[in-house]
Amino acid sequence: MRKLPVFTLGVEEEYQIIDPQTRDLRSHMSKIVDGAKIFLKEQVKAEMHQSVVEVGTNICQNIKDARKEVSFLRRKIVDLAAEQGLVVGASGTHPFSKWQDQPITDDPRYHMIVNELQDTARSNLIFGLHVHVGIENREIALQIMNQACYFLPHIYALTTNSPFWEGRNTGFKAFRAHVFAKFPRTGLPEYFDSVQSYDNFLETLVKTNCIDNPKKIWWDLRMHPFFSTIEFRICDMCLTVDETMCVVALIQAVVAKLYKMHLMNTSFNIYRIALIRENKFRAARYGTDGMMIDFGQKKEVPYKELMLELLEFVDDVVDELGSRDEINYIHKIFQEGTGADKQLKVFEDSKDLSKVVDFIVGEFSKNI
Repeated sequence: MRKLPVFTLGVEEEYQIIDPQTRDLRSHMSKIVDGAKIFLKEQVKAEMHQSVVEVGTNICQNIKDARKEVSFLRRKIVDLAAEQGLVVGASGTHPFSKWQDQPITDDPRYHMIVNELQDTARSNLIFGLHVHVGIENREIALQIMNQACYFLPHIYALTTNSPFWEGRNTGFKAFRAHVFAKFPRTGLPEYFDSVQSYDNFLETLVKTNCIDNPKKIWWDLRMHPFFSTIEFRICDMCLTVDETMCVVALIQAVVAKLYKMHLMNTSFNIYRIALIRENKFRAARYGTDGMMIDFGQKKEVPYKELMLELLEFVDDVVDELGSRDEINYIHKIFQEGTGADKQLKVFEDSKDLSKVVDFIVGEFSKNI
């Protein structure tokens, strides 16, 4: 069996900048980003709302490198926020902040988006985790993208971390995706039979002024238009670095396993996006506690059973990737709950969303 290539990683996280007195989101007036750029250059940037900071790792050769970079970035943003009297948290939504109160970053790109999408854009006060996995061959990358769609709800459920929206318990473990669904060109990607058909699709959107560049395809999974990566965008922002690295390791393992199957002239079944959408809804609603559909058997099964099957499916690539410890953290998530489960428990015990914010902030720096 041929040795697997190096599946390089890139990790992007979106952080909440929080006022420690009010616990509300707070504009940092670009001071955190400007301060970070001295050390981090293009690894940090402002987002559309001024209370959001996005960071991204360099290209990482393995999961251990990625963990070091994510931990370093979290530490650096915490330090810079502290200089402004602010704190940092990680969650898919803020428990009670209202988007109407959050100023938009003064940048032509964001002005253009707001001008086009109006309140759809202004209300998009959400925070995500994006994971890039390097694949040089675009035809293979497209095949893997098509096949990996099946696993997106499995991955998503592990990251559910947005149960509250504007002061309300939404009843969902992950409400973030429902906020983002108002945007065009979001959600699960459709099936493409070739890179040519994929490129033709993008070209049509650009030519007809639907988008000015292919980065405005905001699907849950996409071939990146400028990097040789496939980018997983479905995940809620994770509370802790341990959770982030667990999810990154699982994503890398799924890609590596599908690549290995390609080398063996086999492939994973491709299911209708409409069916996968049913599992995505269940992941958002119930997290790891619900039932999902096993499309092969055409029956409902507990999510955790499906995840154990997925772990068995990728097991033969995990050691070569050096990510056994990170993958095994899934069992701890099963024991302790997802970020959403933990937020809901804090609220159940305290009946106070400010305590939930304090919890989110406290978890941010754990084990970094």
